[in-house]
Amino acid sequence: MLAPEIGGKRAWVQGTISASDWMVPFPPVAVDELEQALRTLRRDPLPLLLLSPAQFALSACAAVMTAVGHKLRRGVGLAVIDRIPVERFSLDENRTLYWLLGSLLGRPVAQKWDGTMIYDVRDTGKTLEYGVRRSVTNLELQFHTDAPWLDLPPEQVGLYCLHPAREGGVSQVVSLAMVHNELRRQHPGLLSRLYHPFPWDRQAEHAPGDDTVAWQPVFRSDGRDLVGCYNEALIANAEALTDTPLDREGREALAAMRAIVDAPERRVEFTLEKGQIQYLDNRSVAHSRSAFKDAEEPHLRRHMIRLWNRNEGRQTFHG
Repeated sequence: MLAPEIGGKRAWVQGTISASDWMVPFPPVAVDELEQALRTLRRDPLPLLLLSPAQFALSACAAVMTAVGHKLRRGVGLAVIDRIPVERFSLDENRTLYWLLGSLLGRPVAQKWDGTMIYDVRDTGKTLEYGVRRSVTNLELQFHTDAPWLDLPPEQVGLYCLHPAREGGVSQVVSLAMVHNELRRQHPGLLSRLYHPFPWDRQAEHAPGDDTVAWQPVFRSDGRDLVGCYNEALIANAEALTDTPLDREGREALAAMRAIVDAPERRVEFTLEKGQIQYLDNRSVAHSRSAFKDAEEPHLRRHMIRLWNRNEGRQTFHG
C-alpha cells in the first residue's frame, strides 16, 4: 500500500485547479500541418491503421501532444486541446487526423476484444443489457476508469468531439489521488481492503468460454506511483455473474470511496465543445458524463471518437 500522502498537483479538488491547468491551445501552424498531411493522403492514400506521424511533417502537432502528455503524467491528469476545425474535414479525415495526433501521445491499443482500435462514442439506441456498454447510450455514466478489470488498463483515454449533445453530456473528472488521501484520513482501516482483489464484470470482452469475471484491486502501487481502477457497477455485475456476495469489508470500502468520489465539490465539470479533444490519465483520475438529449437531425447528434493509449504490453485488448 502506498504509504505517504500523495502531494503535488495529482491530488487536486475543484477549488485548487482551474481551466488553465488542463487547457492546451491548438495553434494555426498545427492545423496547417494536419491539412498538409490530409492533402498528401488524398493524393496517395493508406489505410488508417498503417499511418504513423513519422510519415508526415508534424512538429507543431508533436509540441501540442508533448504539452498534453505533461499535463497527464506530471500535472492534474486531465488535458483538453482547444481546438481543431472539424467542420473542414470529412468524418474519415477527422478519424485520420485524430489517429495521427493520438499516436504522437503514445501507442494506440485495441479498445475491444475483437481488436477495434478506434471507437465511436454515440447513442446507438441499444437497450442497456449484458455486453452493452453505457458509452453507446445516452444514459448518465457513473464515475469510472476505462477497462478496470484488465491487468494493463489503458494509460490514456482520449475523446475527440465531432458534435456535442443538444443538451447535457457534461464531462466530470475527479482525482483518484485525492480520493486515496481522503480515505487514508477518514477510513484508514478500509483503505487496505481496496488494495486486495475485487471481482469485475469483463463486459463480454473476452474469448468464448473464458471467465466472465476478472479479479483486480481498486488501488495498486509500486511504492511510488498510484494506479487506480474504478467502476463500482462492474463489481456489482460481477457479484450477480458469480452469484457470490462481496465481503462486508469490501462493501464498506466501496461505500466510503463512493461518498468521496461523488461529492460535487471535489470534481471539475465542463462540456466538451466541437473540435476539442479531452485526454485523461486513466490511472490517476476517474471520469463520468451526465445524461444527454440529442438533436433530431442525424448529422447533428452527439458523436465522439475515442482512442486508448498504452505503451506497456502488446497492442491487443488484454495487453
